[in-house]
Amino acid sequence: MTHPKNVAKFDMDIAEAAKARHTVKAYTEDTALPAETVAKLKDLLRFSASSTNLQPWHFVMASTPEGKDRIAKAGTDEKYPFNSPSIRKSSHVVLFAGRTVVDEDYLLHVLEQEDEDGRFPEPKNKDEFHGARSMFVNLHKDMGDVGHWMDKQVYWNGGQFLLGAAALGVDATPMEGIDMEGLDKEFGLTEKGYSSLFIVCLGRNDDEQDYNAGLPKSRLPLSETLTEI
Repeated sequence: MTHPKNVAKFDMDIAEAAKARHTVKAYTEDTALPAETVAKLKDLLRFSASSTNLQPWHFVMASTPEGKDRIAKAGTDEKYPFNSPSIRKSSHVVLFAGRTVVDEDYLLHVLEQEDEDGRFPEPKNKDEFHGARSMFVNLHKDMGDVGHWMDKQVYWNGGQFLLGAAALGVDATPMEGIDMEGLDKEFGLTEKGYSSLFIVCLGRNDDEQDYNAGLPKSRLPLSETLTEI
């Protein structure tokens, strides 16, 4: 069990990271993230929360010039060229894709992984959880919004990823200005049952070119956005 003092310190650090992070507008070249930091970023992708632990996502991570060039050519060069420099100059780029179809085979695949990881103390727990998760999936299928429901979960992952990157001292830029169809085609995502949603660039900002680094944060006051009861 985590000691309460450690929890308090962790919460304080996360809050400070949230206040300090900003969307980077320019990156320095030739500043690669350390391998141990990249490993932690991958853990953030993997261990994000999702509804019923559905994990309806797939990621493409580019760190080589060739890989980043593929993302830029397919995703931004033609329609969103203002985003291409950040892709090419950053250390790493992550493409977030959401699942488009959730069928019984996928549900059983997740279930078996959970079983392998020891999530079910008793055999009946496995069947119970499969039934509960299937209920929510079918509910959203009946409502006609299962794709939207899964996309929202990928955005949960993206939010955690940005905060985690900031806590690790990594600068980041979330981008929705991408050619989703172009990226789907480039990486064969449609055939795999996924669709591109957004990308996140990672690296070290260029202090001289990153105009957003020196601007104060602006958020609506809690008096407008928070109701306490």
